[in-house]
Amino acid sequence: MRTALFDFELPPDRIALRPVVPRDAARLLVVRPGGTPELEDRGVADLPDLLRRGDALVVNDTKVIAARLRGRRIGRGALEPAIEATLHQRLDGSRWRAFVKPAKRLSPGDVVRFGDEGKVCFLGQLDATVEAKGEDGEVTLAFAFHGPVLDQAVDERGAMPLPPYIRRAPDERDRTDYQTMFAQLEGSIAAPTAGLHFTDALTSRLEAQGISLHKVTLHVGAGTFLPVKVADTAAHRMHAERGGVTPQTADALNRVRRAGGRIVAVGSTSLRLVESASGHDGVIRPFEGETALFVHAGGGVLRARGDEARLCPCDRRGLPVLLLRRRLPAVPALGLQ
Repeated sequence: MRTALFDFELPPDRIALRPVVPRDAARLLVVRPGGTPELEDRGVADLPDLLRRGDALVVNDTKVIAARLRGRRIGRGALEPAIEATLHQRLDGSRWRAFVKPAKRLSPGDVVRFGDEGKVCFLGQLDATVEAKGEDGEVTLAFAFHGPVLDQAVDERGAMPLPPYIRRAPDERDRTDYQTMFAQLEGSIAAPTAGLHFTDALTSRLEAQGISLHKVTLHVGAGTFLPVKVADTAAHRMHAERGGVTPQTADALNRVRRAGGRIVAVGSTSLRLVESASGHDGVIRPFEGETALFVHAGGGVLRARGDEARLCPCDRRGLPVLLLRRRLPAVPALGLQ
């Protein structure tokens, strides 16, 4: 599938820079498949009326970390160029893979100093050594701190890694705005955006309608936001992201299917895990590991002209999906069968 087929114009004034209040007031596009798909313009608050008793919603409970760090290269002459790093994959207690700008300013062995103030680090500094360089501006950073101390230092100095289509600087408000109500396990560098539209009031109404809610965990990383640089999706290599489906969740979802209910994935990250945990027999099994699923046919690459293409995962078995289209953050889409 050629990515150019999905080019479209996206006026900057149509991009939501802050979440709507209340969040479930966001618009919802309902697509009913058929020869000519039927479209309905609804709201997220209408979900209890659009789903059926016995259906199950699957949400991602990952939590976004303040993964964007600003610092400078030190120790190599008088010039100390500014460096921005976005952590995207933890390797162990002290090492992270990160995307840096400008990558050409760094070489293996260089030291980057992040931040001048803080409560944790000696002299208020957080240092990291460039251990290795990869492609597309990726480096491996070995920090001078380890474990929870490093986590606290990153949290103190870091900013929320807002998507590139939100063209403003991150602020303290984003630490709550850019988290879903389900956020629990830290590890993502981007929010599972479809889940941002849920509220306590909405989930209470869903439960009252007999619609169950189940959690999976996928830590959003490079695979979700890296640009697609090929003309055809068949040539794209998706970066794997780590996640898991517990035995309890797998059992609960299988019971829903056996009882005739539908499994509705809230967003592409939840969908990837359900698909990764599903066998060819349709049974969902416990899963712990990496997934690199992405849309190849029957779905969509959304690409704004003047920007880069990005891929969303696909559903191989026709599961309905509540999918926030990445470049239209106020308009999720719900495909119902």
